[in-house]
Amino acid sequence: MTQTAIAVNGAANAAPRKILVLGATSGIAEATCRIWASRGDSLFLVARNPEKLAAVAADLRARGASFVETAVADLDDTDAHPALLAHAVNSLAGLDVAYLAHGVLGDQTRAEQDFNTAAHILYTNLMAPVSLLTWLANFFVQRHAGTIAVLSSVAGDRGRKSNYVYGSSKAGLSAFLAGLRNRVDREGVTVLTIKPGPTKTAMTSGMKGSEKFADVNAVAKSIVAAIDKRVDNLYVPFQWQPIMFVIRHIPERVFKKLNL
Repeated sequence: MTQTAIAVNGAANAAPRKILVLGATSGIAEATCRIWASRGDSLFLVARNPEKLAAVAADLRARGASFVETAVADLDDTDAHPALLAHAVNSLAGLDVAYLAHGVLGDQTRAEQDFNTAAHILYTNLMAPVSLLTWLANFFVQRHAGTIAVLSSVAGDRGRKSNYVYGSSKAGLSAFLAGLRNRVDREGVTVLTIKPGPTKTAMTSGMKGSEKFADVNAVAKSIVAAIDKRVDNLYVPFQWQPIMFVIRHIPERVFKKLNL
């Protein structure tokens, strides 16, 4: 199912779900978790910053989550992924939804001059998620059920000079998710690619024009609704779907002269 329109308020499941959140302290992930907590879902949260992770967990418990457990981890450490994911599944006593919100914007200007800076962005946004997704997909395939929801970005739809390193990492991630979906859908597993446009979060607060960015709570509601409906692709807010359609189809001879 490809998105045409997603209701803002997705129908809640009758039974609480068991949800793993990777990158749980990101602005979009935190807003999404607040909805799940209010529905009484069980949450296992993974993030790098222990103080912020503890604060998010306490807030979600207060909002009604039936179970909240946490793990502090650097998700760039791919060797640690199998043990981390197995621990999450054991703590939740199962798993219904895996939600990946791990990633960095990075410094485009530095990345243009320094390969190591570019490589770090690509590793964090693509290689580390591929490691997580491979384990999670195989776990869900064995059970013929489950949903994997991943934050990619509209930036991956076409490379632009202002953020092509970040955009290329998200383009690779979106392509990987498309192929993974094609493999596991027949096994009863849903893979949702989420492509947010610019959203008001702590990560984007210093960006030019951030006052016009999408409200993070509205974005979170759309994501929850898409997961409930087992959608394949979500542009959020929805207007980014036609916008990116136009951008993808601008002829290269014209596009390369644009200041985007």
